[in-house]
Amino acid sequence: MNTLSSFTALDSNPLSKPRSLGPHHHEPIHLQRPRNVVVCSVKPSVAPPSSLRVSGSPNQGLSRIESLTQVSGVLGCQWGDEGKGKLVDILAQHFDIVARCQGGANAGHTIYNAEGKKFALHLVPSGILNEETLCVIGNGVVVHLPGLFREIDGLESNGVSCKGRILVSDRAHLLFDFHQVVDGLREYELAKSFIGTTKRGIGPCYSNKVIRNGIRVSDLRHMDTFPQKLDLLLSDAASRFQGFDYGPHVLKEEVEKYKRFAERLEPFIADTVFVVNEAISEKKKILVEGGQATMLDIDFGTYPFVTSSTPSAGGICTGLGIAPRVLGNLVGVVKAYTTRVGSGPFPTEILDKGGDLLRFAGQEFGTTTGRPRRCGWLDIAALKYCCQINGFSSLNLTKLDVLSDLPEIQLGVAYKQIDGTPIKSFPADLRDLEQLKVEYEVLPGWKSDISSVRNYSDLPKAARQYVERIEELVGIPVHYIGVGPGRDALIYK
Repeated sequence: MNTLSSFTALDSNPLSKPRSLGPHHHEPIHLQRPRNVVVCSVKPSVAPPSSLRVSGSPNQGLSRIESLTQVSGVLGCQWGDEGKGKLVDILAQHFDIVARCQGGANAGHTIYNAEGKKFALHLVPSGILNEETLCVIGNGVVVHLPGLFREIDGLESNGVSCKGRILVSDRAHLLFDFHQVVDGLREYELAKSFIGTTKRGIGPCYSNKVIRNGIRVSDLRHMDTFPQKLDLLLSDAASRFQGFDYGPHVLKEEVEKYKRFAERLEPFIADTVFVVNEAISEKKKILVEGGQATMLDIDFGTYPFVTSSTPSAGGICTGLGIAPRVLGNLVGVVKAYTTRVGSGPFPTEILDKGGDLLRFAGQEFGTTTGRPRRCGWLDIAALKYCCQINGFSSLNLTKLDVLSDLPEIQLGVAYKQIDGTPIKSFPADLRDLEQLKVEYEVLPGWKSDISSVRNYSDLPKAARQYVERIEELVGIPVHYIGVGPGRDALIYK
């Protein structure tokens, strides 16, 4: 290991891209029961519709969106990859500002423009495809400048103008290539206990932030002191990890590179705390886009198999510098089943070939890394826990179309201890999570392609029963239902 570039392989994707089945392809799949089933109660039908049920129509959808509060947010309810970017892209047409409040390039949001062209975003907020939307990267985000510029270049080359439309907080911390190196080395040290990070350097960057020796965007305006600060970070990494070769030549190369970056970034830098709060006082509408999801929250997720930021509601205020009282509607995005990437407990996971079949049907491979996601049934117990933490006003149920052709669908409705004692809260202890049993309900499948359905009433009865049972169990209405990746593949309920 001679230079920083020696470590770039640690951040590469070892997997070849999966075979594409197409956005609406469905093969009949028969999934095995998870390893930790305790009860399966068959529910061929659900109770009469509750007051949460609302019939859907395009006009209903417009009314739903326009009724969202001045400051609204879209947050993930599981372990990420729920499809938040698509909803943000759709809602952005009705908001003045879309803002990211936490995370970094470990968040991957896939969106499609009106012509169906695919965009994979990591740092740029998902409102960028809407020409009138200002995109803000808040102080809570860690920013990898090479990655940000690649995204901007990619957008510009595809006809998406970014000039004057992206603001980067002067308080945001800079994530350097060496942070990615450290991330990979740290995972290697952990061996079988590895976290399963994206190796994008997020944790090491936040570590520097918390121990107060990080470098912020505003430091790029002071190139007289920048070299000393960067030298401190690199020297610390070299002393911590054997084989991390660091010398004056490395520092010189990095400083020269960041002088060029500083010049290019200058038009994007802003005091976003001031910008966002001024927009609030001017009655402009702001949509907050969360990265990752609540089950990866540093405090509330399945620690230590979590991210290093706060992707739950609390991260909005600290990551943008806005007061809690201005927050209004928060929409929780939940997949019609459950996935997670990396290590950690996963109570409703489907093992063996059953999980593989669901993975390929849903094309469950990471936007950022291409890694295959672990797959399982929808975990209602975890979803209720996320809803309690965030106070969601409504839910967006995504990828309902992926469950088409299943003869039956299971819902993990409750947790129990080995002796059958009910578990009322989501356990903090990893041992408890690994040992608990899941109580399942079995609902009928609908065995038909729903990707072209746009009105809720046109969904098969079994699909509507599934949606309404989720509402009944969680106590929060499902206002948006995704039935495909495209912008128009959304049902308003």
